[in-house]
Parts: sequence; C-alpha cells; structure tokens
Amino acid sequence: MESTVTIARSVEEEGDIESGTEVRRRRRTRTLALAGIIGPLWFTTLVVLQGLLLPDYSHVKQPISALAAWPTGWIQNVNFYVAGVLTMAFGVALHHGVQPTRRGSAGVAFLVLGGLGLVWAGIFPWKMVDGVPTETAPHVIGAVTVFTATGLGFVVFSRRMMGDPRWRDLATYTMLTGIAILVLFVAVGFFAIDDGAPLHAWAGLLQRVLCAVWFTCLIVLALRLRAV
Repeated sequence: MESTVTIARSVEEEGDIESGTEVRRRRRTRTLALAGIIGPLWFTTLVVLQGLLLPDYSHVKQPISALAAWPTGWIQNVNFYVAGVLTMAFGVALHHGVQPTRRGSAGVAFLVLGGLGLVWAGIFPWKMVDGVPTETAPHVIGAVTVFTATGLGFVVFSRRMMGDPRWRDLATYTMLTGIAILVLFVAVGFFAIDDGAPLHAWAGLLQRVLCAVWFTCLIVLALRLRAV
C-alpha cells in the first residue's frame, strides 16, 4: 500500500514538473511572438522617419535600401540589423508554437535565413556614387536572400500549419502571402529597380506593397501565436 502511494506521488510530482516546464515554454513563445509585431512596426517607423529627414528621397521612386546611401544611412543599417534579429526570433517562436511535422523545420529555416539576409543588407548597404544612390553587389545577395527565403518560408511553413488544428485556417493565407512575396520580388527586381526598366518610376512604391503584404502576415501570425 505504501509503495503504491509513493508511486502515485512520484507520478504526480513528475506531472507537476512537466506542467511547469510547459507553462514556461509557452510564456517564452508568447514573448518571442512579440517580435513578429515589433519588427514590422519598428522597420516601418524608421523608414517613414528617414523619408521626413531626407527631402530628396522619394518613397515612390526609390527602394527602402537606398536610404542607406545618404549621410543618415546608419539609421537604415541599424534598422536592418534590428529587423533581422526580430525576424529570426519570430521564426523560432513559430517553430515552438506550431505542432511539429516531418521536415516541418524547413519553413522555419527559410524564415530565419530571411532574417539573416536583412542583417547582411545592413552590413553591405547602398552607396552614393557621383551623387546617385547605387546598389552594391553584396547588397543584391542580401535582398535576394531576404525575399526569396521569406517567400519560400511562408509557402513551406503553411504545409506544417495544415497539420495543426489551431493554425489550419491561416495556412492558405500564409501560403498565398509567400507566393505574393515571390511574385512581387520578381516584379521589382526585373521590372523596376534598374534604370530604364518599365516600372522604374514606381520601384519604391512596388517594394512597399511587397513589404506591406509581408508585414501584415507577420503581425497576423504573431497575434495568433500569442492567442494560442
């Protein structure tokens, strides 16, 4: 009888320990989820602020990265660093907040790689050449990494979301967001950035549409992550 009671107490204590561990894990995940809200708001605020400080800069004509070419470009570099770290943190939060599946980490890996691309973009910014904001070759690598990895990350991760009843209703939206990011990035990269491109006069506007699609999805997923 005494041994039975002892075993029962041990099982109960183990359950309490597991329960406490789970509570702490959920709290960490909810905290990291804030990165998906803070990141887009932080990035957008600093971009708008720099536009106000630089009367020669055009949000419609020029890409966001061109802000780094001006004397206040360090602000945009810091913007990339912070946004990149927050993006990676949010990827980790999603990994812990959605039920794991076979090869389900691939989508998270892509999203984290997108965050690394943002940091890379800050390390290798645009330069002012003969009074003209100019994209550097290393920065191109960062831009391609950011948008390609993020788009693929949303598409791949949406398949993992399909396996979790708490996330299934957002899976299609996440997948379509990833596809939209990839399509818009191709449109900006091939038809807007270069001089003489047919959409060059609206390069900045198109890129901001891309970012709006991306950031909206991040915030939606972050709000769900904190709710579940």
